[in-house]
Amino acid sequence: MDKMPAWADAVLVPLISLILAGVLSALVILAIGESPVEAVNYMVKGAFGSTNGWGYTLYYATNFMFTGLAVAVAFHARMFNIGGEGQAMLGGLGVALVCLYIPWPHWSLALIGSITGAAIFGALWAAIPAYLQARRGSHIVITTIMFNFIAFSVLNYVLVNVLKPAGAMDPATAKFPEATHLPTLHDMLAPLGIAFSKSSPANVTLFVALAACVGVYYLIWRTKLGYEIRAYGFSESGAVYAGISPFKIIMVVMLLSGALAGGMAVNNVMGEAERLVMNSVEGAGFIGIAVALMGRSHPFGVFLAAILFGFLYQGGAEMAFWTKIPRELVVVIQALVILFTGALDNMVRMPLEKMFLAMRKKGDA
Repeated sequence: MDKMPAWADAVLVPLISLILAGVLSALVILAIGESPVEAVNYMVKGAFGSTNGWGYTLYYATNFMFTGLAVAVAFHARMFNIGGEGQAMLGGLGVALVCLYIPWPHWSLALIGSITGAAIFGALWAAIPAYLQARRGSHIVITTIMFNFIAFSVLNYVLVNVLKPAGAMDPATAKFPEATHLPTLHDMLAPLGIAFSKSSPANVTLFVALAACVGVYYLIWRTKLGYEIRAYGFSESGAVYAGISPFKIIMVVMLLSGALAGGMAVNNVMGEAERLVMNSVEGAGFIGIAVALMGRSHPFGVFLAAILFGFLYQGGAEMAFWTKIPRELVVVIQALVILFTGALDNMVRMPLEKMFLAMRKKGDA
């Protein structure tokens, strides 16, 4: 029998964790002599108070949906893929090659090609640590984090020595052709008579990320493969006894995880920068871990957590601009959210379990 209802585990635990992180963040802001109310006001206005703020919030959230889903898929097989950063970097390389060397007639075809290129490059980069674990017993945490550094070096070499235009100084590719430029939310909503900021980077990739959430839900809970992944995650020995191949699950899960992480590059490389630059990922691969933890590895939870972290990114930037609160404090707030929703999860969960058990016993008496 479950110690507490499923809704409490999915909603109440992360909500209380988030409140605790907020309270502690408010105390930190008070400690540096600033007003928490004013800080929250600037964050909310900066993230949701205008279409420009909404655009940036949704842009960041799109990145986090991809990386959060990547981590969540691996979690279901009890695998900890922390190589999303490197997989997204190499996904960006796939996007750049597709956009620069294939003459696309229209952005819609270029989008399909870029999604494919990003997914393939991200999946291939994840396949190496997966194979090392499946065949050699190498720990997936160690290999994936090391492959982040290797990916950075590979991308740096390719940008500096292969893809950088002649005479250019910064390690970046040339601007992608006009036909590959993705429509922004402004472009998509204008024909409907809906005004939206022209300068915000949110683009059609948002809908690709939402489709990925639906696809992951269907895969994990509505297919035979998803059942095998979850069975392997619950009990490896039980899965083997049932005839499920550990090698197959490890390889398939990591390929899917890498493909999702690589898919993030469509948003930031093709949709926003319209060229590949060195630091385009900007830590989104690591934020994906927090998003998956807070979202309980469920696609809808990942969606909500991605919006939250998009709010923290955009709202935090506005807060730092309009107040004397340093930008680094936003990192502290993010760290507190990660701490309470991840490492200190049992601090919230255990008292709630005791409370629901006591209520159940009282009801049975």
